[in-house]
Amino acid sequence: MAEERSLEELAAEAERLREQIRHHNYRYYVLDSPEISDAEYDALMRRLEALERAHPEVATPDSPTQRVGAAPAEKFGVVQHRRPMLSLSNALSADEMVEFDKRIKRLLRSEADIEYVAEIKLDGLAVELVYEHGVFTIGSTRGDGYNGEDVTQNLRTIRSIPLKLRGSSGHPVPELLEVRGEVILPRKDFQKLNEARAAAGEPVFANPRNAAAGSLRQLDPKITAQRPLDIFCHSPGEIRGAEFKTQWDFLQGIKALGLKINPESRLCRSVDAVLEYWNEISAKRDRLPYEADGVVAKVNSFALQNQLGEVSRSPRWAIAYKFKAQQAETKVEKIEVYVGRIGSLTPVAHLQPVQLAGVTISNASLHNLDEIRRKDVREGDTVLLERAGDVIPYVVRVTKPGHPRHPEFQMPRNCPVCGSEIVHEEGEVLYFCVNVNCPARMRESIRHFASKNCLDIDGLGDKLVAQLVEKGLIRELGDIYTLRVEDLAKLERMGEKSARNVIASINRSRHTTLDRLINGLGIRHVGEHTARQLAQHFRDIRKLQEASEEDLLAVRDIGPEVARSIREYFGEPHNARALKRLLENGRFEFEPIAEPSGRGPLRDKTVVLTGSLKQWTRSEAEQKVLAAGARVSSSVSRKTDLVVAGEDAGSKLRKAREYGVRIIDEDELRRMLSGT
Repeated sequence: MAEERSLEELAAEAERLREQIRHHNYRYYVLDSPEISDAEYDALMRRLEALERAHPEVATPDSPTQRVGAAPAEKFGVVQHRRPMLSLSNALSADEMVEFDKRIKRLLRSEADIEYVAEIKLDGLAVELVYEHGVFTIGSTRGDGYNGEDVTQNLRTIRSIPLKLRGSSGHPVPELLEVRGEVILPRKDFQKLNEARAAAGEPVFANPRNAAAGSLRQLDPKITAQRPLDIFCHSPGEIRGAEFKTQWDFLQGIKALGLKINPESRLCRSVDAVLEYWNEISAKRDRLPYEADGVVAKVNSFALQNQLGEVSRSPRWAIAYKFKAQQAETKVEKIEVYVGRIGSLTPVAHLQPVQLAGVTISNASLHNLDEIRRKDVREGDTVLLERAGDVIPYVVRVTKPGHPRHPEFQMPRNCPVCGSEIVHEEGEVLYFCVNVNCPARMRESIRHFASKNCLDIDGLGDKLVAQLVEKGLIRELGDIYTLRVEDLAKLERMGEKSARNVIASINRSRHTTLDRLINGLGIRHVGEHTARQLAQHFRDIRKLQEASEEDLLAVRDIGPEVARSIREYFGEPHNARALKRLLENGRFEFEPIAEPSGRGPLRDKTVVLTGSLKQWTRSEAEQKVLAAGARVSSSVSRKTDLVVAGEDAGSKLRKAREYGVRIIDEDELRRMLSGT
């Protein structure tokens, strides 16, 4: 019988295994040069897991086995960044890059070429990793640049993040090392994830960035661990116990410590070299294994960076040179009409599949008949496609008319789904199916009702909703709350566990706010903001239901068109019956709604939000603005105090400029809300 080993011997063996695994992780994830096979690596990991399981006292918090060990969190804590995580100003042309370089030289009073480090601008989620004496202690999102969310346990699940740094004679482990990086989901993994979600009847992610952000912000680290997230580190926070004189030295130093950097980064001797780098990366962006939306140029010398300093929310010494919107030509094979949740008909172009920005595009919305006429798009035409923000495809123009040319597209007289009459009022852009029981309307209504900014019912994806409507399990919204586990379990691609999860989410949605319910009804012209105004004014869904147009016009920001639409909705007998059934079955418990506090950094100001925000949903942003004492408006006027412009801001931004209204971005809003 073998002699029993001492605890010291067991601990020493466990540490040898940990060091071996860390070494092979470094070779695999950082150097991309593995020394052993996957089977050999798995054998090492199994030996360590077995040893720590049999002798828990020899396990350590930084062990490679401890990547998923935390229980689900109720909410994320707040982490204050020692140094602000600033955002970058943008350049959209080579001329703007040259002007940036000239500005740097003027500020430094130098004619000599400036040395830059050029890096790919990844489209992911910005995070900060903190290492104390080489051990990963805390990780957080960028947040507002000053305070982020504590996502430490989720970051620990990412295998390219070392839980313990490796030191060497040339690169000793610092006492404190803060590193900023970008968490991404590689394209191939994004595709696999969406395919799996679609097969399970779950909603798919719009793009890899959303998938990465959603995965990292899971309250249960075990869910994050199932997502193949990756990271590239690129910038320093606070550092103690080590000194780096340049950005390039910093990148090489953290790579030696075991952190992953982008191998495409390049040291550039001048702005001309940066422009050459941008041209190279732009030409191969579709072949990159991850989403990228530009190139970042940073002054290499940290001494010069300190001399240049910052302005507003951005460093003077760095800039992001964004890629141009990608375009492709393809042929319109057919134009068909789709019915939305309020009965609106949207013409959609079915295209010969074409690769654009790394995605195969086969459909593009044509929005409405006026837009089709303006661009004169017809079946058989060759058109130029572009992806707005590299996400939503749209038709720019016709490049080659079909031969022979097809007749102009005409909107149908009857609904293509239910055959009901189509209504088009004079002066209106849109056409409508008037049948409230139209299956297409019902499918879209359920999806809207269950969406995150309405009742937030997780699991009611497109395929499941389609089955529920087709099989008659849901004929109106109130039927959602009569569904049973056994109803769902017998549907295609649904098991008992998935069914129970959906029912649990439906039951959680009974505890909500009145504005979410109003928004979920899908009343024409009533979105999140108007729903909140209605909820704050009437306080009761039945009082809203009985309100006259005159009563509705007394509500802030509601005009005649919106008031008429609300009155028509509640005046329609089928809607009244459906709402009664929804309230009876839903048995909702309404939480109080945030209102202007009368105090705070935005006291008495009128704020308009427009465009897509990065860190908040529109609903979350509105709640925070209200809590800061402001009023939120849905339209811009000369009385508006602030317009918060996110990405792809449109007509509201143009109107704000016309009226001379102050325009700020999301980062500046965050600083104002925090009183800084």
